Amino acid sequence: MRRLLLLSVLVYLLLILGLASGNGGIIALSIPLVIYLTATLLYAPESLQLQVIRTLSADRVSQGTLVDVRVSITNLGSHLEEVLLEDVVPNALEMIEGIPRALTEMTPGQTILLEYTVRGVRGRHVFEEVKVRASDRLGLFHREASYHAPTQLTVLPHVTWLRRVEIRPLQTRGYAGPVPARIGGSGVDFFGVREYQVGDPMRWINWRLSARHPHTFFANEFEQERIADVGLILDARLRSEVMINGQSLFEHAVHATASLANTFLNDGNRVGLLVYGRFLDWIFPGYGKIQRERILQGLAQAEPGDSMIFDNLDYIPTRFFPVRSQVVLVSPLWEEDLPILIRLKARGYQLLVISPDPVTFEAKTLGSDPTASLAIRITRLERTLLIRKAQHVGIQIVNWQVDKPFDHAIHASLGRRPHWYRAVGLGIRG
Repeated sequence: MRRLLLLSVLVYLLLILGLASGNGGIIALSIPLVIYLTATLLYAPESLQLQVIRTLSADRVSQGTLVDVRVSITNLGSHLEEVLLEDVVPNALEMIEGIPRALTEMTPGQTILLEYTVRGVRGRHVFEEVKVRASDRLGLFHREASYHAPTQLTVLPHVTWLRRVEIRPLQTRGYAGPVPARIGGSGVDFFGVREYQVGDPMRWINWRLSARHPHTFFANEFEQERIADVGLILDARLRSEVMINGQSLFEHAVHATASLANTFLNDGNRVGLLVYGRFLDWIFPGYGKIQRERILQGLAQAEPGDSMIFDNLDYIPTRFFPVRSQVVLVSPLWEEDLPILIRLKARGYQLLVISPDPVTFEAKTLGSDPTASLAIRITRLERTLLIRKAQHVGIQIVNWQVDKPFDHAIHASLGRRPHWYRAVGLGIRG
């Protein structure tokens, strides 16, 4: 537009100067400029009338999956001599292949396709608009417009398929499942001995004990297995985020939470999720694939944040979790968190803490400086003491060094039931 204005002023100045001086040569100089200006106005783009449609090969994908984007732009108006089309790509998406822009000519009714491939990090990425800039070939006159074509791409967190994770809540639900229920009946593990009842299978009879009592038969009793309520808590407080060389400890925590939710739901348990950070994001407990999708969608949006209210774990809403259920906290774990966890344990919740190790995560970048080595050693001792205090009161803790696969770490700690899990006579009927 500035060029057009400058050209117009120059033409008028030459004409006025030529007429005022009566010099035909000066007037003749303005003739090419007048032709140039006339051609610009004649071929200048009229109002833009475009139809924009954006489609994605998938609107929800796992982390690391490639997504093809296709933008169809149709000219519903007049001829456009030169038009620049550009799709605005969200900053968090990485361009893998193709170009999201094109400089071309568009005849009436013509359709231009922009095709490219992206890959994104966990989260929700919104494509908002396509920018259009049309001009004449001389570049003196142009029109600009933005066409809104909102499209959303959800990148779900990575899920590791785990073998069964052993949990032992104090209370279970009334449906068959994989969790020992502390109740005698049909099952696999030995639970106790009782008097034989009509209808008991013959293979249950304890012949050795019955031989000692000639007038009574005794039968073995096995521990029933049922499903359980599992409450997942993701620690999203800002203090729990550690960033080292672009690597995020919080991302590892999200990955662990997604993997645990997947394995608990596959076992048939009822699972809920609480993201505890800047605010409380609660996903009501549920079963099956639909609940898995809800939890993964919730984790896709989880971000660490700061809050004066939720700066510590004192405000965990325990009413969200059924009494005596299994609670799994995914957190780096800090010294001031321990008293709150002890109180939860005292209320009857069975606690499991998955703790991505922030000391080891950060220590790898500090090098071999003697001062740093001493600080790391002290911090590691403090963390070891904290973990032992928690374990002393019956809280299970998996200290996960995130450079090792999560499935190896969790099954090294939980692959076998602790010996006290096998104790009999401690059950509370569900």
